[in-house]
Amino acid sequence: MVLTVLQVALGGAIGAVLRYLVGVGIFRAIGQGAFPLGVISVNILGSVLMGLFVVAAAHRGLSYLNPFVITGILGGFTTFSAFSLETVTLMERGQFGLAGLYVGLSVAGSVGGLMLGLWLARGVMA
Repeated sequence: MVLTVLQVALGGAIGAVLRYLVGVGIFRAIGQGAFPLGVISVNILGSVLMGLFVVAAAHRGLSYLNPFVITGILGGFTTFSAFSLETVTLMERGQFGLAGLYVGLSVAGSVGGLMLGLWLARGVMA
């Protein structure tokens, strides 16, 4: 268990640094715009990489790397890739209603949770 936690921690650090570098690279290449291009680029790239890794790991017997790569690197790079994998897994199982519910609750709950956190913090710090 300790080794797995260390793998996740190391992978998470790598993923977070990569996310930062991609954001900096995009900012330097095109500047700051109104649209969060860095974030969406990381989300899409991370989801592509998640799909590639899941299939490659299954076919090559590399599933033991899941904590390091999926939870760690890709989770640190973008949690959107994990969200996408869970959604597609539900869809592949034919659980389209649950997939839709998961997407709706994830998006609405996350945005709503952020708004609640902002409201609470602003109330305390005002």
